[in-house]
Amino acid sequence: MNLVDAAYARAEANGFGLSCEPPVGRLLAVLAAALPPGARVLEIGTGAGVGTAWLVSGLLPRTDVTVTTVEVDPATAAVAAREDWPSFVELRVGDALEFLAAVEGGFDLVFADARGGKTEGLDRTVAKINSRGTLVVDDMTEIDGWPEDFKAVQRGVRRALVEHPDLVTVELDHGSGVVVSVRR
Repeated sequence: MNLVDAAYARAEANGFGLSCEPPVGRLLAVLAAALPPGARVLEIGTGAGVGTAWLVSGLLPRTDVTVTTVEVDPATAAVAAREDWPSFVELRVGDALEFLAAVEGGFDLVFADARGGKTEGLDRTVAKINSRGTLVVDDMTEIDGWPEDFKAVQRGVRRALVEHPDLVTVELDHGSGVVVSVRR
């Protein structure tokens, strides 16, 4: 079983229903495959490791890129940690905003898929994107049943990215709705 299939199976077996959809995952794999040597990748919101698996699948067999993924919930992080990840993958348990404040340097690809770093502290995430680096944010297409306050927050994320003077941004009707931004 490949990394992606194993991650989806882990998520299902552990009742984790918030994994990125396959169209978003395929986009992550493509973007990861295009990264230059020595690039740094950050995933905010590891979950069961589905996004991580997509990123890694785009990178392998390379080993010259680092992937750091941060999950706030220790039990969920433990699910992702069951995988035998390549040595260039670092799983971290903790608050993404604290991580962003403490980490040195920036990232060439960031997948923001958790409240901390996306709907809270988006400015901190954007500040950690290297020049010509890419930010991917999913779950941007409104769904019937979303609470009004959540819709408003998601609209705020979209607006912040689209209107940011240092970013070139495109909205894609892809999977759960994706916003992709590149730092000028």
